[in-house]
Amino acid sequence: MSNKLELKRIVFALSFLFSALLVAQNTNPNQRLNFGITFLENAPILDGNILKESLWKNIPVITDLEQIKPNYGAPVSEKTEIRVAYTTKTLYVAVVCYDKTPKNIVVSDSRRDADLNDDDSFLFILDTYNDQQNGFLFGTNADGMEYDAQIDREGEGNFSANRQQGGVVGGTNINWDASWEVKTETGDYGWSAEFAIPLRSIRFNSGDNKTWGINFQRNISKRSETAYWANLPLGFDIKRLSLAGKMNGLNLKSPKNLKVIPYVLTQGINDKTPSNNNNSSSSVGGDIKYSLTPGLTLDVTYNTDFAQVEVDEQQVNLDRFNLFFPEKRPFFLENAGQFSVGSAGEVDLFFSRRIGIGDDGQLVPIIGGSRISGKVGQTNIGLLSMFTDEVESSDLVKNNYSVARVNHDFATSRSSIGGIFVNRSGINLPDDYNRVFAMDGKLGLGKKAQLTGFVAKSTTPGITSNDHAFKFLGVYNWNGWNLRGGYTELGEGFNPEVGFLLRESFKKPEFLIFKQWRTKNMGKLLEVRPHVSYRGYWDFNNNLVTSFLHVDNHWVWESGFEIHTGINFTTEGVLSPFTISNVKIPVGEYKHSELQLVMMTNANKQLYFQTRTVIGGYFGGDRFSSNNTVNFRIGDKFNTSGTLNYNRLNLPNGTVDAVISGARFAYSFTPRMFLQSLLQYNNVSNVTSLNARFGWLQNANTGLFVVFNIIQDNDYMDLLNNQSITIKYSYQFDLLKK
Repeated sequence: MSNKLELKRIVFALSFLFSALLVAQNTNPNQRLNFGITFLENAPILDGNILKESLWKNIPVITDLEQIKPNYGAPVSEKTEIRVAYTTKTLYVAVVCYDKTPKNIVVSDSRRDADLNDDDSFLFILDTYNDQQNGFLFGTNADGMEYDAQIDREGEGNFSANRQQGGVVGGTNINWDASWEVKTETGDYGWSAEFAIPLRSIRFNSGDNKTWGINFQRNISKRSETAYWANLPLGFDIKRLSLAGKMNGLNLKSPKNLKVIPYVLTQGINDKTPSNNNNSSSSVGGDIKYSLTPGLTLDVTYNTDFAQVEVDEQQVNLDRFNLFFPEKRPFFLENAGQFSVGSAGEVDLFFSRRIGIGDDGQLVPIIGGSRISGKVGQTNIGLLSMFTDEVESSDLVKNNYSVARVNHDFATSRSSIGGIFVNRSGINLPDDYNRVFAMDGKLGLGKKAQLTGFVAKSTTPGITSNDHAFKFLGVYNWNGWNLRGGYTELGEGFNPEVGFLLRESFKKPEFLIFKQWRTKNMGKLLEVRPHVSYRGYWDFNNNLVTSFLHVDNHWVWESGFEIHTGINFTTEGVLSPFTISNVKIPVGEYKHSELQLVMMTNANKQLYFQTRTVIGGYFGGDRFSSNNTVNFRIGDKFNTSGTLNYNRLNLPNGTVDAVISGARFAYSFTPRMFLQSLLQYNNVSNVTSLNARFGWLQNANTGLFVVFNIIQDNDYMDLLNNQSITIKYSYQFDLLKK
């Protein structure tokens, strides 16, 4: 690497810091809302009946919520009363959501962790370390469903990758399932809810007169209304912890926590492929969860099993780069944000799906492992060690996967610095290993701007040069403006085997200019969101590989109807030929433009429709792409959705027609008992699959699961290729509960 090129990169990085300093205009924001919490000698009766319980009448009430939509800055349209109190063991939150037309209260889904944005619902977030970065989110609707999530980095993700990690969207992990309760009641006044959050289920620092960050959110479905207690600028939501209010006066002791979660499983397989692998089997295993300190938790797992997890959604590769299949396994999703370093969905230095799942999707037995995760003071700690067994049919050997992650948050400044070490090593094979070392950090520049980045190096036998990766990103986000600019570089030898790379070996500049405007005097039009974004990829010979310029505007009406109108300008530099579904793409430079149209109706309604259509040039030919989704619900019990994704590529050397269709069905008998199914068809692989799951949940997503899978090759002269049924039961023993 020449000194001249190195100097250019240093100047580029410094320019980000200078630019971010310029836009960080207000480093001393107004004092946030706050209140003192009430201590209770006796716990309330948890039944959702708040108005008739005398205990709550003596608790100070919070009433002043402010709309962020549809009428930004206006008071919430329906009276809302919130009360918060605690005992030595439990935090209690009570809310009364008055409603002038209670018959119009909307409950669209009562399954655990279903989306609450389209329901009449209430949520609150706790920043238990008061670090303005990380927290715990709880919510419910009028039917008493349970919603909880872990929040990292104020819920922020990677804007350019357009990926999510099954339940981990940006810095929001909805697959975190704690042990807690909520009860609701409906009446002529509206509806009410009582939450009981055991302090053992969350993490915090013990001591006297502690302060937590907190915010409250109410959604009123019939008006598409969202209101917060601590008001937020346009473009933010409840996860913006640096703008949350404060809850003062907590006197906290260290809770003891020891939970044992064993499982038993039986499975039968009917395989009608040539291998004729018909068998039945049974197994046992489980997890142990122990609180080492109020902030640190030890998890131990043996014979780890994820039979209850939904199967992957079908995908078709219509490009040259890797497909991303999200992590869905609960053990790895819990506290996943603490192990996240890189650029999510594009450069993940640690991607837990590499453990126990082969490159071809084959399951690899996990013998077991352990994890320590949590916080000591303002320092986040994550240690993980897992062992996988050998698979003789695939020549896979026993492996150990180890991850060590430490990062320190600087309270009140939205800044942090940390590092990560990731290691894979073949058991008793000293030359079979792969390691990644990295440092990362972020510098908060007031409440409006932030500079983030990471620097990484991999170590692989046989690779001795260009094994680096780094990224710098500057962000300004305030009052409807979202400005981003960054640079990412992956060396030709950078090889994170326990990570994920969307593509390898590139230099990538990127930017985003986005503005959210609330309209006035424009009829029923609520807001417009004009924006332009760019990302370009070059190789290390300065050949352009991909260039993508996107110019768009989102038109949003008060009814919830949206139209997105965009145009894309693309360049693809193909340096070596490749194929798309057996159609050859020759070497060359392909410059095209394409039109993009997105339409969606109000997701609050019983019938919801969304479509995305792209028409334009593609690798010397043309492309028509149409992705369509229809959702339909009956009451709060039955939900169904259908998807049809169609791509037609007319290329110089042939035509590709790719179709993926799917149908989801979900019926909730109660908030803790459900039946779900996913039916998929893929015409490229010529496969139809069905995944059906029955769940009867107890605490923390344990309970009974019955899972039925069918995979069929669509040669209709054959019988079903593969069928399996799995029955799994797990139970949580709370050994220190008193």
